[in-house]
Amino acid sequence: MFQPLVEPITFEEFIEWKPENGRYELHKGVIVEMQPTGDHELVRAFLIRELNFEIRRFNLAYSIPSQALVKAVDKKSGYIPDVLVLNLTNLANEPLWKKSSTVSQAESIPLIVEVVSTNWRDDYFLKFGEYEEMGISEYWIVDYAALGGKRFIGNPKQPTVSVYTLVEGEYQITQFRGNDRIESLTFPELDLTAEQVFQAALGEA
Repeated sequence: MFQPLVEPITFEEFIEWKPENGRYELHKGVIVEMQPTGDHELVRAFLIRELNFEIRRFNLAYSIPSQALVKAVDKKSGYIPDVLVLNLTNLANEPLWKKSSTVSQAESIPLIVEVVSTNWRDDYFLKFGEYEEMGISEYWIVDYAALGGKRFIGNPKQPTVSVYTLVEGEYQITQFRGNDRIESLTFPELDLTAEQVFQAALGEA
């Protein structure tokens, strides 16, 4: 899953190095190449399709890019979320947006979704902490294959959508499984169950 380089680099060096093709992130100064599985990509594509439908349906000033970076507060990390919902009205305030399609302000990011792969600790620990510190108001972890630790998705482990909402600077969690309808502050009219998301990995959504 990972191909780390040896020497830590700065975010600015990462931006200059980053090729146009391929999915690369910067984790605490280390470049990581992301190589998702086919099932992961089916779930990601399904979520993008469903959320784009909500954006069009309600004429929201949102957009979901394919390769935009989120620059972390520590300035040593940059992530390409599986699903990044951007608030178009705030992009004019983002200093790196036009040059390198990078955002760093919570006002630009109403929602981030990470679809869990074998590197599940990144989503539940690393990115959770970074997104919370940035003040991103809503963060989903979609664990369609129940890969995460038991402390996060229960014992026995089962596929879970964990929705974190920011309350007084800290994330509060609500979890959805089976036929539970996913509740989202960003998309309050969303009519989507956890099971529908999980079925996307089987090409049945």
